[in-house]
Amino acid sequence: MADPALILLVEDNRMDVELTLDAFREARLANAIHVVTSGQEALDYLFGIRKFADRQTYPLPSLVLLDLKMPGIDGFEVLRRVKSEPGLKRLPVIILTSSKEEGDLALGYDLGANSYLVKPVSFEGFLDVVKQVGNYW
Repeated sequence: MADPALILLVEDNRMDVELTLDAFREARLANAIHVVTSGQEALDYLFGIRKFADRQTYPLPSLVLLDLKMPGIDGFEVLRRVKSEPGLKRLPVIILTSSKEEGDLALGYDLGANSYLVKPVSFEGFLDVVKQVGNYW
């Protein structure tokens, strides 16, 4: 049996990271989750550079959960770069954001996002979102 898929969570808000990890535990999803807290760190991880150069230690994920609103390099720029790189463009990217803006939704899909999920306010709602992520497998 194959190992559970590795998920890269790109999220700068510590509370949202904890909520996501708690929801994965509650949903009993066995996926390994690696957390990065900035767009630059996400790009370094995905492109296997700087501290993430060792692919044995930092393997390419099977799925990226990507926040949009981050300081510096935002989620849109991460998505743009990933989807323009031949070796990464087929990597599934789910935008997980608090933004309900139609423009953000449209741009996310235009840049190649596979899904756009809005972060709910309640833990139960967040658990439902995580279960949707689990449905990718």
